Amino acid sequence: MKAKIGISTARGVIKAPPSKSYAHRLIICALLSEGRSIIDNVDFSEDIKATIDCATALNAKVTIEGSRVIIDGRPSESTGEVSFMCRESGSTMRFFMGIAMGLGANSRFYGSETLRNRPFGVYEDICKSQNISFEKKDDYICVAGKLKSGTYEVAGNISSQFISGLLFALPLLEGDSKIVLTGGVESRSYIDMTLQALREFGITADWAKENEIKILGSQKYRARECEVEGDYSNAAFLDAFNAMGGEVEVTGLNVSSLQGDRVYKEHFEMLKKGKAEIDISDCPDLGPILFTVAAYNNGGVFTGTKRLAIKESNRGLVMCEELRKFGVETVMEENRIEIMKSKLCKPTEEISGHNDHRIVMSMALLLSRFEGEIEGAQAVTKSYPGFFEDIEKLGIEVHKS
Repeated sequence: MKAKIGISTARGVIKAPPSKSYAHRLIICALLSEGRSIIDNVDFSEDIKATIDCATALNAKVTIEGSRVIIDGRPSESTGEVSFMCRESGSTMRFFMGIAMGLGANSRFYGSETLRNRPFGVYEDICKSQNISFEKKDDYICVAGKLKSGTYEVAGNISSQFISGLLFALPLLEGDSKIVLTGGVESRSYIDMTLQALREFGITADWAKENEIKILGSQKYRARECEVEGDYSNAAFLDAFNAMGGEVEVTGLNVSSLQGDRVYKEHFEMLKKGKAEIDISDCPDLGPILFTVAAYNNGGVFTGTKRLAIKESNRGLVMCEELRKFGVETVMEENRIEIMKSKLCKPTEEISGHNDHRIVMSMALLLSRFEGEIEGAQAVTKSYPGFFEDIEKLGIEVHKS
């Protein structure tokens, strides 16, 4: 799909979409619970559909009523072969690999080639140490075996999704466990979100020390009713219009949220005031929209960028490529990206979405000031399927073909 964006200004009030990160976690906790859970305010992005598919693969009964998901959990161990269809969702695959090992399932994980080629070293090392089979096949990853309780040492600067996968699984095992994070801890807020979801479903797991999480064994998840809070990650793409001449009020956000991406507001203010230096190691998903806001305003220097290379696209590289089409000068290093203050212009060629939802949304904002066309705009369905409809409500001119 292509989306042509005309020169237009965003104005109005818009509700933030539901948090994809929380929805993943609540659906998984409901799957692992005995009894019926009800989760309200769910947005059915491709990633959330993948997590629901994987829940049903573990014999959960899932009923969808509007934006409500009703889940009858099936927490029993699975000894048969289970196929997990993860689509392009890295969160789904990494979460369910941990869960599958916790349940002792003989599992096949299917997903896009890009997803299967992402790093899985944390799980591979654990599997090797516990004699669990981990094999990468041509079109799936096979994992067979059961985790043992105990101490898990994990580097703190890798994806928090591995840590969350272990956190979902370890309470189900006999015997207590702990996860020791070595080195600096990045994306701590996502770990905190997982711990909060676990607490909501009756699981005891928490920080024992600065870099150590203690998890009690032989626990049972307890079914409950809950609601997904608004998503700061996607709200950033709506609020960013205010840094580009718009007048937008984003509602439905929890001011006490644990979501790390809530920092976008202060980062936007910094970028509007001058050429700010911002460390994004704790909020890598904000990278593309922060680069866009920097390009439109005063430029910026961003550190902690190396993990952008292993997202849906190499986000640092492709953002530099696309911004150059607007006349923006950039400097890219291994763990640092500088966006120069530049004279922007209408792009002379079509913008590529690189099959990455956050690239598409970032480029759509910038095109609203200069006009142009994005190829591969359908990528927004991964996390925010209503994005183009929502910005149209705010007055942005959108033509899809």
